[in-house]
Amino acid sequence: MHLSIDDIFRSKDTRHSLTLFTEEEKAWIEERLFEKEGKPYLNCLIKEKPRQAKPEEIVRQLYAYKLIKDYGYPEKRIALEHPVQFGTETKYADIVVFDKDRPTVEYIIVELKRPKLKDGKEQLRSYCNATGAPIGVWTNGGQIEYYNRRDPNFFEPITDIPNVNQTLADILKERFTWRDLIIKDKISNRGISLKTIITDMEDEVLANAGVDVFEEVFKLVFTKLHDEMKSRDDKVVLDRFVETNMNPEDVGDFEKLKEVLKDYDDSKFRTLEFRNTGQSEGELKIKIQKLFNEAKEKWFGVFDDESKITLSPSHLSICVSSLQDVKLFNSNLQVIDEAFEYLVSKSSKGEKGQYFTPRHVIDMCVKMLNPKKGEYMIDTASGSCGFPVHTIFYLTGHLFENTEISKEDKEDVLKVFGIDFDEKAVRVARTLNLIAGDGESNVLYLNTLDYERWDETTKTEEWLLTYGKGFKRLEALKKAKDSNKEFKFDILMANPPFAGDIKEPRIIHKYDLGYNEKRKPKNKVGRDILFIERNLDFIKPGGRLAIVLPQGRLNNTTDKDIRKYITEKARIIAVVGLHGNTFKPHSGTKTSVLFLQKWDDKLCPKKEDYPIFFTVSEKSGKDNSGDYVYVKNGEGRPRMDKYGHLIVDHDLHNHGGELPDGVAEAFIEWAKKEKLSFWN
Repeated sequence: MHLSIDDIFRSKDTRHSLTLFTEEEKAWIEERLFEKEGKPYLNCLIKEKPRQAKPEEIVRQLYAYKLIKDYGYPEKRIALEHPVQFGTETKYADIVVFDKDRPTVEYIIVELKRPKLKDGKEQLRSYCNATGAPIGVWTNGGQIEYYNRRDPNFFEPITDIPNVNQTLADILKERFTWRDLIIKDKISNRGISLKTIITDMEDEVLANAGVDVFEEVFKLVFTKLHDEMKSRDDKVVLDRFVETNMNPEDVGDFEKLKEVLKDYDDSKFRTLEFRNTGQSEGELKIKIQKLFNEAKEKWFGVFDDESKITLSPSHLSICVSSLQDVKLFNSNLQVIDEAFEYLVSKSSKGEKGQYFTPRHVIDMCVKMLNPKKGEYMIDTASGSCGFPVHTIFYLTGHLFENTEISKEDKEDVLKVFGIDFDEKAVRVARTLNLIAGDGESNVLYLNTLDYERWDETTKTEEWLLTYGKGFKRLEALKKAKDSNKEFKFDILMANPPFAGDIKEPRIIHKYDLGYNEKRKPKNKVGRDILFIERNLDFIKPGGRLAIVLPQGRLNNTTDKDIRKYITEKARIIAVVGLHGNTFKPHSGTKTSVLFLQKWDDKLCPKKEDYPIFFTVSEKSGKDNSGDYVYVKNGEGRPRMDKYGHLIVDHDLHNHGGELPDGVAEAFIEWAKKEKLSFWN
C-alpha cells in the first residue's frame, strides 16, 4: 500500500503543515515511509531507525533534510531530540546544529513541537538561553521564523540562517535590493501578516518600551515605505523582466516567481537602507532617523518637522529587524491597511464603532457604482481611505505601481476626497493617498457631522498648512458658497460609525432626522442616522451612494421614519446583506450595504414603484475569529493574483476572474437590464 504524507496530515487534527517544503522534498520523505503494525513509520534521517510518522515528525525530518541539502550542514553536526538541562529537569530540543569548531556546543536550535509562533518562540527562547545558542528557528511546516539571540531579553529576527560556509555576520551584512525583498518577503514566504509581525514586536519590546505604540510603528512603516519608494526604478526594471520571462500561466505562483528572479543580476540596483546590517545600535538609529527625516520631507503634513523616533536604540534594532524583510509596497497597500486597522482600532477608532472596511467589500461597492472619469467622489468617514483609494484604482485602470503617475491620472486622483474626525486614521489615510497622488492628497481632518464649526478649524494656520490645498478643492464643490452643508459630489461611499449617540442639541437641531414626528428635537440620535442625512447632502441630484449600515436600520419598526426619509430623497437601488464575520474580530454586528441614487428629473426620475436588487453574502472571506480566509492552490499554498496579492475567498465579486462571479457581477447584469443611468 502506498503511504502518502498528505493522507497522514488529513487524518490528524494538527496545526502543522507542509507548505514550506517543495514537491521534491515531500517526495523524498514519502520514499522513507512504511507501514508497521497498521501505523505509518519512517526511517530517521539522522538516527537511521524507525520513528512513527506523525505530522510533527514529518516536519522535523523534512527540516533536517533541508539543513543538509540547502544549507550544507553535515549529518554529524545535527542532532534530533537533543537533551537540554533546566536545573534537575531535562527537556529535548527538536533539532540542534552544533558549532563547527566546538562539536558539543549548540549553534542553531530548531523548535517545531509548538505549532503557534508565540508558544514556539517562548520554548525556543528557553532552549537558547539554557544552551547559549546564538541562533533559533521556529517552524510548523507552514510558517517559519529565524532569530538571533542577542541576549536573554531580546530575540532579533534575521532574514535566514547562515549556511555551512557563512557566519551570522555574513547574513547581516549581505547586500539587499528590491529583488531580494521580493524573494525574501516574509508575508509571501511565511504566510504571516504585518499585523502578526507587529503583535510579535509588541510581545518582544513595544509593550514595555514606554512609547506610543501606534506612533512608533507608524513612523517605522512610513520610513520603510519611503525606502521602498526610493527603489522605484529598480521595481520598474524587475517588473519588465518578470513580464518577459514568466509564463502567463505561472503568474501568481510565488515559487515560480522566485525561480525566475533567482539568478537575475541586481548588481546595479540600489541597496535598501531600512535594514539592520550589524552596525552598532546607535549607528542604526542615526541611519533610520535620517531616512525618517527624508520621508517627512517627501510626504509633507503627516508628521511634525520636529518629530523623532523615540524608541531606544536596542528596541529600534529589534523592530527594524522585524520589519526589514516585509515588502510593504504591494500594489493595493492592503498589507499596511490591515496592520493599521489593528493599531488604530486599539485606540480611538474602535470606541466610536468605526472599523476599516475589508477591501473585498470596498471593491464590490466601487464596481457596483461604476465611477467614471471626470466624476467627483467622497468618503465622509474615510478611515484609512479604502473607498477613495479603490476608486482611484478603478478610475485610473491600475493599482499603485510605485512609479510616477501620469498627468491624466493625477487629475482623477484630485477628484477623490476623504474626511474623518479621527486624527490617527487621517494620517494613515494621507500617507496612502500621498503615495497614490504622488505628493498631493484630499484627505481632510474634519468632523463631518459638525459642519457648522468647520470654519473655526479651517482658519487655523497649522491646519491650513497641512490640509489647505485639499480643502480649497472641496470648497469648489459647495452648492452654496457661504455654506458647508451641501455639496455637488457624483459619488459617495462610506462606512460611518454605528456605535454611540450624538447628544449635543447644537448638532442635532441642524438635522431633519434630529426631530420626531411632531417636529420636536430628540435628546439623542444614533451617529449613523445623522450620517445618512449628511451623506445625502453631499450628493448632487442623480448622484449615487453606497453606505454600510447596521442591518436593523433597514428592518426595525422603530426606524421606519429613517427609511421614509431615505425614500423621499433617493431611489433604493440595492441592499446587500453582509455576512456576520465581515467586521470580525472588531465587531460581530450584522451589517448591510445600502445603495442609493438621488432623485433627478433626467438621471433618476422619481417614481413610487420600482424594483430593488436584494441579496445576501454567504461567504465573508473571514473565519469566525475574524482572520482572512485565502484561496489555496493544489499544493495547499495561498494562491496569488497577477499583482502578487493573496486572494480572499468571498462571494462579493470575482476578483478579476480569480473567483466565480459574485454579488457585483449579478448586480451589474441587473442594472443594465433596468437601464440605470450609470450603467447605460
